[in-house]
Order: sequence, then C-alpha cells, then structure tokens
Amino acid sequence: MTTPKFILELREKIGHDLLWLTGITGVVLDDTGQVLLVRRADNGRWSLVAGILEPGEQPAVGLLREIEEETAVEAAIDRLVSIESLPPSGYPNGDQVQFLDLCFRCRPLRGEPRVNDDESLEVRWWPLDDLPPLAPRELTLIQHALSPDPMPIFATDRATEWATAEAPAEGRVATGR
Repeated sequence: MTTPKFILELREKIGHDLLWLTGITGVVLDDTGQVLLVRRADNGRWSLVAGILEPGEQPAVGLLREIEEETAVEAAIDRLVSIESLPPSGYPNGDQVQFLDLCFRCRPLRGEPRVNDDESLEVRWWPLDDLPPLAPRELTLIQHALSPDPMPIFATDRATEWATAEAPAEGRVATGR
C-alpha cells in the first residue's frame, strides 16, 4: 500500500509518534441487497472501502475518490452513517496512528467492480445475508447504513466504544426486509 506523500513528510518530522488522521469509510450498497467489499492486500481480510483524506480534501469527495481508485466503481453519497474516534493503533514499522473516521452510505452509479490499484487483492459485491468474515465494527457500520434512521451515530460519552456495541453474527447482517 502506498503511503500518501503528506504522511511521509510528517513522519520525517515526528518519527513514529502518534499521528492523528482523518479516515473515511464507505458502505456501498446496490439495489439488489449487496455490499461492495475489497480484500485488502496488506492483511488478506475482506473489508469496506476505506482510506485517508488528503489535506484540505472534503470527506465525501475523498471517499468517492477512494471508491473509484480501489474498485473502479463510480458512486454517489447518500448520507453520513457515523462519526467516531478509533482507538490508537500501530503498523509493523512502528508508526502509531489514530483515526477520526467518517463513514458514509453510498450507492453505485456505474462501473464493474475490479481490482483497480495495489491496495486490494479482490473486489466484489457480497449478498448481505452471506458476507465473508468482517470485523465487528464493519458489520455494525453496515447495519447502521441499512437503518431507515438518517441520523449519523456517534459517541455521546467517553465510555462508548465500538467494542461494547452489539454486532450482528459474523458474516450476516439483518437487512430489516
């Protein structure tokens, strides 16, 4: 995976210290009850399309860029699903990061999904009732993207974390249909 130039320049100044970044995640849902997923090149796991905003980039614009760069699918934003601060994490090289993640529900406009960069091994639509193993947080994001409630979810106290949220059983999402 290519590290953005602005991060490399910051790392020259701060080394491996904690870096606060804005992440963006897309729950891309088609009209047939499927979600667009990528199998990541760095760890081989299936996940939602996600990325990092470039300095000065608008979140929705950045996410649409990421979706097209990674999957060759042009999409449109429907709504904001969630805003959350993720726990600090690290990379094998010692870099420490923490993300403020903005998740959006999206719909495809055109394009057939395919691997479109070096960040993914596979790209495809998955039926909501037969998903590959996903992180509990991603299943929760899909669940909230499917909700008819248009309000984004966010923590209202310091004790609220994704780890305490009840997530659907691995590989399944209740569609409410």
